[in-house]
Amino acid sequence: MNLKKVFLKHCENNVYEINQRQLSIIDNLLDYYKDNFDQSLLNKIFKKNNYRPGFYLVGDVGVGKTMILNFFFDQIKVKKLRLHFNEFMIQFHDFIFKNKDKENTIEFFIKDLKKKTKLIYFDEFQVTNIVDAMILGKLFKRIFEENIKVIFSSNIEIDNLYKDGLQRDQFIPFIKILKKNCFQNELSIIEDYRSSKNIDLERFLSPINETNNFVFNKFFRKLTKNKEKTLKVLEIKGRKLVIENFYERVVKFKFDELCDRNLGSEDYLVLANNCDFLFIENLPNFNEYNSNQQNRFITLIDIIYEKKIPLMITSPVNLDLIKSSKSLKETFKRTISRLYELTSSNYN
Repeated sequence: MNLKKVFLKHCENNVYEINQRQLSIIDNLLDYYKDNFDQSLLNKIFKKNNYRPGFYLVGDVGVGKTMILNFFFDQIKVKKLRLHFNEFMIQFHDFIFKNKDKENTIEFFIKDLKKKTKLIYFDEFQVTNIVDAMILGKLFKRIFEENIKVIFSSNIEIDNLYKDGLQRDQFIPFIKILKKNCFQNELSIIEDYRSSKNIDLERFLSPINETNNFVFNKFFRKLTKNKEKTLKVLEIKGRKLVIENFYERVVKFKFDELCDRNLGSEDYLVLANNCDFLFIENLPNFNEYNSNQQNRFITLIDIIYEKKIPLMITSPVNLDLIKSSKSLKETFKRTISRLYELTSSNYN
C-alpha cells in the first residue's frame, strides 16, 4: 500500500494543508499497517520483532489527529468499528448486565466482540469514569490477547490518562497494558485547525441581549418551519428525558436542562440519536463551583461531535473567553475547539 501517496491525494481532494509532521505519522501508520494487516509473504518474512496491535496518536486539539486516523481507518479493508469510547463502555456494561447470570462475562463479551470486528477506532480517547477506570485493565488485556487491533487518538499521553482520578492506583495496570501493546506517536502542530479555519461563528451568539436573542429565535423558526412540535419523551433504562421543544429532530434546550441534572453519556447518546440540530440557550462561564455541569457539557459535546450534529448556542461569554474549572482545563480545550467547528456557519 502506497499510503503516503494516497494520503497526499486525499489532502489535495479535500483542500487540507499538509505538513511534515503529519507525513511522519503516515510513515509510522504504514509500519503499523504492515505489521498488523499486510499478509504478503514478503512482509511476513521481514516482520518486525516489536509487533504491537495498538496505535495511540496523541496531540493537542485541532492538529489533525482525527483527520489522519479517519483516513487510515478508511483504508483498512477488514471488519471494523469506529466508536466513541463512552458508547463502547455503555455497550460493555449493557452486555455484562444482560449476561450477569453467567460466569466470566468479560470472556463472553470479548468472544462476541471478536466476531464483530478485527479493528476498533476510538477517537479523542479519555477516561473520566471511576467504574470504567477500574475495569479497563482486565478488559483491554483480553482485547489485545485476542489480537483485536485498536487505534486511539487522544489529547492525553498514556502516562497521564485519568490523572488525579479517584483510586487511580487501580487504573495503573491499564496504563501498563496500553504502553506494552501500543505504539505511541505524538502529532505536534502549533495551529488549531478547527478554530483557525472556522472563525465565522454565526451560530455562537454572545452576549445574551435583545439582538442575539432575535437572531437565535429567527434561526430556530427557520429550521422548524412547517415542522410539527411534539412532546418527546426518551426512556433510558427506566429514566425519562423529556424534550418540550422537539420539532421533528430539531431540538432546543436551556443549558441547565441538559447539564444541571443527573444526566450522563447514555442520556446524551439517546438524545443525539433523536436529533439532527441542537439549540442550547445560556451556556455559562465555568469555574470550581459548576465543574459538575462543565463535565456533563464536555461529555455532551463529545457525543454531539461524534454524531456530527450542528449547534447554535447563546452565551453571556465569547467562545474564546469561556473559562474552565482547574481540574477540567486541559480536557475543556478539546470542547472549545469542537464548538468552533460545530457552531461555524459552514458546518451543516
